[in-house]
Amino acid sequence: MVNTPLETSGKSPVESSDAAWVAIPSPLPVSRMTGLCRDVEAIFRVNPYWYFENWAQTGPATYHAEFENQSIPLRVTIDFDVTPGPGQGYTVNYRQGIKKRTVFTIEPFAHGSRLTITDDYECPPDPERSGRIQEVDRSLSAWGEALRRYFIRYRRWSWVPGWRWYMHRLWLPMKPSARRIVWLLYLISLVEFLFFVFVALIWWLEHRL
Repeated sequence: MVNTPLETSGKSPVESSDAAWVAIPSPLPVSRMTGLCRDVEAIFRVNPYWYFENWAQTGPATYHAEFENQSIPLRVTIDFDVTPGPGQGYTVNYRQGIKKRTVFTIEPFAHGSRLTITDDYECPPDPERSGRIQEVDRSLSAWGEALRRYFIRYRRWSWVPGWRWYMHRLWLPMKPSARRIVWLLYLISLVEFLFFVFVALIWWLEHRL
């Protein structure tokens, strides 16, 4: 299983004078990773700081989204299109905001693949960019870590009947805070079940002896 730390330093993966990026290792092969990443809505919704209010596909490759970015915090309304490349990845081109584009690069990596997400802020002139510094998204590293866990879970559990339906119809549409609450409830239920099994085992041993 690929479980190495995220990469956030080194040379920029794209040609830009103002970019931030995160590289995400995954146990999935490139072909599987490419298929998963084509679901743009799912990839965006995994971000633990983005609380979506509206998501709509407005054309074959165009989208409209409204969400609160709690890493800043700021309410964001964006329209964007998705174009193929580089390679098997794709590029999200924004029509509003300080961010010019987000580039998703997919490549082979040890025992699987690697997804690199690059936020490019090169578009606005320097004076305007410095005056809008509060709009710079601070959730990139957390998004990368959330995606890394998402890919690991997909590889581990996607064979289970109903798992994919649950993830896409129930888990992804939840707000990030609701997902954390659901996960906590799962853990509590598991602990209660194990405690019940333990008590039942003690009762069985006592009556057997």
